[in-house]
Amino acid sequence: MQANDATITEQQQLVSDMKSVIADAEDMLAATADQAGDKVASLRARIQERLHGARARLTEAEQALIAKSRAAARATDAYVHESPWTSVGIAAGVGLLVGLILGRR
Repeated sequence: MQANDATITEQQQLVSDMKSVIADAEDMLAATADQAGDKVASLRARIQERLHGARARLTEAEQALIAKSRAAARATDAYVHESPWTSVGIAAGVGLLVGLILGRR
């Protein structure tokens, strides 16, 4: 379960980083809007198409990530409701281990 949480966190960070890259690329395109020439116009059009495609795929990935996060939260909630004492025991064990590790420092 912790590996799944770490994966979700990494995916959220990746989505955030990709949004930043896309925003920076769009800002760069806006800053070079006054540049003239056929090659520049062609390159700008191609980059804009790719950015729109990347933004669409990123939106899909973000929605899938949100759905996975919600499913994991529901599964955890269901497990805790089905086995409350097991959950309490696991939490106590983890708390004890963390306390021992921090106590040795």
